[in-house]
Amino acid sequence: MRQTFSGDDPQKKETDRRLHFTLRINFFFFATFLLFCVLIARLSYLQFVESAAYQKDKMDVMHDSTVLPPIRGNILSRDGVVLANSQSIQSLYFRVEGGVKKDTLIKQSIEKARRLESIFAEYGNPNLPKMTAEAIVKAMDLEYDITMSKELNPKLPYSEPRRIKANLTKEEIAFLLSNRDEFPGLEVVEESIRQYDPRTIAAQLVGYMRKYDTAHSLNFYKKREDQEYLLREMVGYDGLEMMYQDELRGLPGRKVYPVNAQGKIVGNPAIEKPEKGKNLRLTIDSKIQLDAEQAIVDQLKWLHNPPAGYGKFAAPYARSGYAVAMEVDTGKVVAMASMPDYDTNIWSDGVYSPEEQAATENFVNNGAIRNAPANFPKDQQKKHPSSLVYLGSTIKPLTVLVGLKERLLSTGSTFYDGGSFSFGKDNSTISNSDGASYGSLSPTRAIQVSSNTFMSAKIGIPFYNKYQKKSGEAWEKHLAEFGLGVVTGSGLPWEYDGMSEIDAAAKTSSYQSAMVYASWGQNGKYTTLQLTQYAATLASRGKRMKPQFVEQMLSDKGEVVQDYKPEVLNEIDLPDSYWNTVINGMKSGAEGIDKLPYAVARKTGTSTQQVSGGHIDNAVFIAFAPEKDPKLAVAVIVPEGGFGKYGAAPIASKIFESYDQHIGGLSGPRK
Repeated sequence: MRQTFSGDDPQKKETDRRLHFTLRINFFFFATFLLFCVLIARLSYLQFVESAAYQKDKMDVMHDSTVLPPIRGNILSRDGVVLANSQSIQSLYFRVEGGVKKDTLIKQSIEKARRLESIFAEYGNPNLPKMTAEAIVKAMDLEYDITMSKELNPKLPYSEPRRIKANLTKEEIAFLLSNRDEFPGLEVVEESIRQYDPRTIAAQLVGYMRKYDTAHSLNFYKKREDQEYLLREMVGYDGLEMMYQDELRGLPGRKVYPVNAQGKIVGNPAIEKPEKGKNLRLTIDSKIQLDAEQAIVDQLKWLHNPPAGYGKFAAPYARSGYAVAMEVDTGKVVAMASMPDYDTNIWSDGVYSPEEQAATENFVNNGAIRNAPANFPKDQQKKHPSSLVYLGSTIKPLTVLVGLKERLLSTGSTFYDGGSFSFGKDNSTISNSDGASYGSLSPTRAIQVSSNTFMSAKIGIPFYNKYQKKSGEAWEKHLAEFGLGVVTGSGLPWEYDGMSEIDAAAKTSSYQSAMVYASWGQNGKYTTLQLTQYAATLASRGKRMKPQFVEQMLSDKGEVVQDYKPEVLNEIDLPDSYWNTVINGMKSGAEGIDKLPYAVARKTGTSTQQVSGGHIDNAVFIAFAPEKDPKLAVAVIVPEGGFGKYGAAPIASKIFESYDQHIGGLSGPRK
């Protein structure tokens, strides 16, 4: 019989196994309970003891942010050509992170620059100049202005991101993004860059842009200091880009960085996207504008080398020209040409090299509205006139109107023109520009033949006799009603209000002499836009219209946000007989004008001006058409262009032709 041991008892084994299992379960639950109690205690401690400190840390982490420049709206011509647009690009930006000592920062920045130099050389656009490490460090804005081998002593940098390189290639983007851990402080950012039509359509009128850090000192931007501008942000600096800065700019966005107590970025930023600015549809017609610009270029060539039989009209020093065409009824400017012009795309990134500035300094200013220097080297400019010239005989229609309004003569007055006229105690003598004598003249005929003697004897001298030493002030009030001597109301930045020289001339001669010369346009300098407004006021018989350059403001979806309506600045109430007397006299000889298939009221001018090199003659011209139902007014100035008949009138003729071809209303129905 086999002996049985208790250790082999199956029931006993099962009992022991259950006991051990129960002990393990109890131990597990006890341990879990213990851990849970510790967790509860820790959470309670964090909640009631350290919550304030962590809340403060949380607030500190979220405080660091950067303004994102908005996407600028486009500028389109009247006929839909994009004159300026913002193109989306990818750019590389550098941001100084906190908690880094200055010496360490400089060392790290130089290392990054050398690394980026090789990356740009390998993956960048091979057709563009290579970016050096020195240029990269300078772009980092660490006040790095000496060679890399010398000791550096930069000012403390600031934390705003600075652009290192714009318009990255796809290969550069791919490499930088895939190796971002190697480049702390560097970030690829999508932004926009301004581009202009390569045909330089109305370049000076459209304007250009600069970085805010070079523009913020202007009064225009001082009034906008409450707006969030980045120092690197591109802003309008001239022309319509500046005039409509607020509308074109849009609304900035924001990038908020999570940053720790040491100022280091510790997570992905939250982005509030910028809002695109409004688009502008201009009153400028691209085809008429290009025709006007080409007409000036062609006429300058003609003046330098006129054909056989026209040699005496050569003007070898005529190097610039200005023309403005404005609709009479609406004030809409369809063309404003200031030639030569320049390509604003060379400054689309806001970088201005000394060479580029020197090459364009004579053309940057819009000579149609302000003072543009003579297109000569600086050491020769005093020998040549700027874009501001005397009106010459183009003022004579207004002179007659002033005489009629002041009752110095009547529509039936006559004067015998013997070719010259003497006045004053010293018996000063003036003559007609061509020395001709015209015999008995009515006011209408005096305008047509451009008689200096008539204007002097019938208006200049009587006006002085009436106002004496207040002649200048009284004369300027009459001219201001037609837009001469006051800003035109266009709103364009830097617009010049003209210059009356009557008081200055009186100091060297007499008020009587000053008024004689003023009566035929030799004592006042005004802009081409002012001349155009004056011509349009004659055409409308007294309504001075505000020049307008924007026809519509559009949303980024093309919806009309705002229409611009014609605006009358002031009205001159005169009898129809006065207007008829003047307009019927605006028939002076003008090359190209008589070939047009409609009547054009016009007045040529040859303004004589004293410069350091002697006396020079400027070609000046005003006109409007059709004569009986005016639709378009044009003014042209060609400094040193000689006679207005040959130097300026052909340019106006081509502008009238272009307007009639593309818009119509001169020889037939409006298109």
